[in-house]
Amino acid sequence: MRIVLVDDHDLLLRGMQLMFEEVPEIDVVGTAHNGNQALAVVNATQPDVVVTDARMPELDGLGLVRACRERHTDIPLLILTTFEDARAVSQLIDAGASGYLLKDVGLDKLVEAIKAVANGGLVLDPRVARFARHEELSILTPAETRVAKLVALGMNNRAIADKLCLAEGTVKNHVSQLLRKFEAADRTQLALKLAHAM
Repeated sequence: MRIVLVDDHDLLLRGMQLMFEEVPEIDVVGTAHNGNQALAVVNATQPDVVVTDARMPELDGLGLVRACRERHTDIPLLILTTFEDARAVSQLIDAGASGYLLKDVGLDKLVEAIKAVANGGLVLDPRVARFARHEELSILTPAETRVAKLVALGMNNRAIADKLCLAEGTVKNHVSQLLRKFEAADRTQLALKLAHAM
């Protein structure tokens, strides 16, 4: 899995590079110190995942997410930051980020998160997932509730279908209903709304 690392702290950036050298399934193909540099690196390398800080000079994580959603819609961005900020979480996920983790996360969890977002999932640190509380669960059917729990875990339709022994088309229909009932613009926003509600 090819990733790009983005962080304005050079020591941390080098540390992460060294850390990932010990992970055979992850290949760091580029690094950047801000969003503008990151866009150039992403253009040049076309990575599977971008792991970026939220607060950086010149172009921050939010600006980078927005720019990538316009130019590289198929490349997921995973936010890795020290800031446990409700507004930042909402803004970044709404803009199209595929995950939000705090920097004290363990390497194993980080690698799992990178793989999850690469496969279309959404990953939220439990400490920030609580910023998304919703009461719509009462209007879900039992089948929708089962699907919703797995959507909240970041699973894609095929994985949910396999887990629940359903046809993928059935899962797709349930997800469409969930999007409507939760008034979510897309699957990422839906997963954010469900993440803590379940």
